[in-house]
Amino acid sequence: MPSRTTVALKVSRKTAEAENIQSFELVDPAGKALLPFTAGSHIDIHVPGGKVRQYSLCNPPRERHRYLIAVMRAEPTRGGSRAMHEQVKEGDLIEVSAPKNLFPLVESAKHSLLIAGGIGITPILCMAEHLADIGADFKMHYFARSPARAAFVDRIKRSKFADRGFFHFTEDQKQQRLDLAALLDTHDVEAHLYVCGGEAFMNAVIDIALQKGWHKSRIHREYFSVERRESDSNVEFDVTIASTGKTICIPADRTVMAALADCGIHITTSCEQGVCGTCVTRVLEGEPQHRDVFLSDDERNRNDRFTPCCSRANSRRLVLDL
Repeated sequence: MPSRTTVALKVSRKTAEAENIQSFELVDPAGKALLPFTAGSHIDIHVPGGKVRQYSLCNPPRERHRYLIAVMRAEPTRGGSRAMHEQVKEGDLIEVSAPKNLFPLVESAKHSLLIAGGIGITPILCMAEHLADIGADFKMHYFARSPARAAFVDRIKRSKFADRGFFHFTEDQKQQRLDLAALLDTHDVEAHLYVCGGEAFMNAVIDIALQKGWHKSRIHREYFSVERRESDSNVEFDVTIASTGKTICIPADRTVMAALADCGIHITTSCEQGVCGTCVTRVLEGEPQHRDVFLSDDERNRNDRFTPCCSRANSRRLVLDL
């Protein structure tokens, strides 16, 4: 069931933005102003079927009358995007959380370089709108396979930052890397880089940036999805619940999340891929085997938190703060 922290918003408009991408305009049914948000924010959507998914807000933060999200139908899908595309209609009410921001802008940056891959344009577009509104120095680069698969192309071309928005349409990954290397080659030491998209694309951007001398503190990222990883090297281990002392065996073919749920211990989750951070849990003893893309390298090295939806253990036992 949706929590009491959600509100029911009306789908006032559903629009085909590109191949397999639909946008949804959400408004208060009574016409009230919505909670404010900052560039890079997302909202949790309770999609039909009981799943919860995060979608970035892609309208300008100055707007209070609507939230705009865009959803790409993923193949294969875990059900969320299919439900949004097939079941959610104009006029429907849908449960939505307050905006949250795990991908904030550094507004004081001397220069910002925004790079989007595919549906990763959604938070990047919101950032570009805001930076343009405050008169900041920035450039935006949008990578997609083709114009037909790129959302909001016309909106970008009509925007006040159209002369700072650049499109890269190619399915050739080698050409993408060449383009990225050229973009990241010359930069001011005070510049900040923002990247969002699929895992392979983002890893390529981050790897090239680090090779080109960008400091990791100035590289900001938000993953939308990760490649499915099946590992036949998984081994079973134990999880102990600190509050009760109960120890639960985690089989090689079950996630920590699922094994705990089988025992009546439920941790709030959403993406189930280690992307969103909803399920991050404190580790009191033991060494996690991190398989998420949410925690930073420094956070992983501390080994005091992990994502039970996908991560496992290097030690024989983990003690969790539950």
